[in-house]
Amino acid sequence: MFLFLVLALAVVVAAVTLAVVGGGENGPLPEAAPERLRDPLPPDRPIDRADVESLRFPLAARGYRMADVDDALSRLGAELAERDARIADLESALAGARAAVGHGPVSRENHTCAENHVSMDKPAPGQEDRP
Repeated sequence: MFLFLVLALAVVVAAVTLAVVGGGENGPLPEAAPERLRDPLPPDRPIDRADVESLRFPLAARGYRMADVDDALSRLGAELAERDARIADLESALAGARAAVGHGPVSRENHTCAENHVSMDKPAPGQEDRP
């Protein structure tokens, strides 16, 4: 019985070795390509919230690949800077349009055009639009 177990163990070890080494016509197994970020962020359109939420970084030996994370963060930073510049341009154009019409910015002293004022500020908690 002991001889049978030793022989069975030898057959199993040989089969596993043969499978790992790749004996046969195909030769040894090819090297596995490192996992890369396949579909990072879309280069042809602005990034939206769904792109950021679906972004997944492949794991490396010690966490994430720094190059992939750095590329994604620099792209997000560039898009945010572009949007901030666009918002600043639009706000200055709005201020210029108000000045051209003669209303100027609404202040506490100048209540005459409060009906035409559209606030971009967030209301304080509990103070939504009240008549």
